[in-house]
Amino acid sequence: MKSSQHLKNLLEVWEGVRQQVYLDSGGEATIGIGHLLTRDEKASGKIFIDGAPVRYDQWLSVAECRTLLEQDLKIPEKAVSKLVFVSLNQNQSDALVSFIYNVGENAFKNSTLLKLLNDSKFIEVPTQLRRWNKCAGRTVQGLINRREKEIKLWNEVEND
Repeated sequence: MKSSQHLKNLLEVWEGVRQQVYLDSGGEATIGIGHLLTRDEKASGKIFIDGAPVRYDQWLSVAECRTLLEQDLKIPEKAVSKLVFVSLNQNQSDALVSFIYNVGENAFKNSTLLKLLNDSKFIEVPTQLRRWNKCAGRTVQGLINRREKEIKLWNEVEND
């Protein structure tokens, strides 16, 4: 299932739209709407956006940030399609895409959250999401806040 515009709007608020490189709460170089720079991107000073190399050493436009988010969301969207074997509504899918975008596919793939979800234990999802509130072994308020927002999205019946 493709991410909704509702999720993209939420991610812009949750992550912010950062046109210049900054360090995230884990100390990782990030730009745009939560895009972690890869080793190759750091070495080259370029990000491929819509197949074209874009230098990011000065700044990215808001449109480039949004296009980069669209590209980045393809990975967690595919992870949800590949790893989740139960039916999800749009908000549930969006909540998981947001979660995977934040923690990575491998973390999700090996999580108790995924196991319980695939056992149709939907009611356990919020509790499992709340467990993911640490960075480098310390509890981070920003991650607590993010998980609560993802839980709210998970529990919403329809997008606004």
